[in-house]
Amino acid sequence: MAPPDPCWLFGYGSLIFRPAIPFVERRPARVRGWTRRFWQWSTDHRGEPWRPGRVVTLAPAPEDICWGMAYLLDEAAAEAVLADLDVRERGGYVRTEIELELDGQRSTQRTMGVTYQAWPGNRNYAGPAPIAEIAAQIDKATGPSGTNADYVRDLHAALETLGAQDTHVAALAARLDAATGPSRR
Repeated sequence: MAPPDPCWLFGYGSLIFRPAIPFVERRPARVRGWTRRFWQWSTDHRGEPWRPGRVVTLAPAPEDICWGMAYLLDEAAAEAVLADLDVRERGGYVRTEIELELDGQRSTQRTMGVTYQAWPGNRNYAGPAPIAEIAAQIDKATGPSGTNADYVRDLHAALETLGAQDTHVAALAARLDAATGPSRR
């Protein structure tokens, strides 16, 4: 899939707090009709094949809004950046076009962008589970990118900085903090 022009990349997980990509501009953004859920196994970043972690994906939710961060990619570098992200997000995610609402100083701008989404049926799809079960899996998982619990805490902190409400992330962060304290770092 060729990147749109201009190419806005929507991040709703680690791309919010650790983009690790070159970009021209960064703006808070949201997508309507989607919600963020810890329904994807991570066997390559926040877990290992024998003890996978859980990371977020977008799930359809007609009445919801998912807040994140949009990055405007340099036109000349967009294809290379997306190719690198194709490798980073290889654990079951696919590049998808999505309609974004970019927050501006005076107005909201609607545009098409790209994001990475893990659909049911991919090899690492974990699916829904009770919050207690998800938190227990997250609490035990560690991978090359760090602990799974730190991923949840970093995402929760980044969303709070944005002023974004996400009850799923907040519930997991609260449960992890209750079990282990606010941070193990």
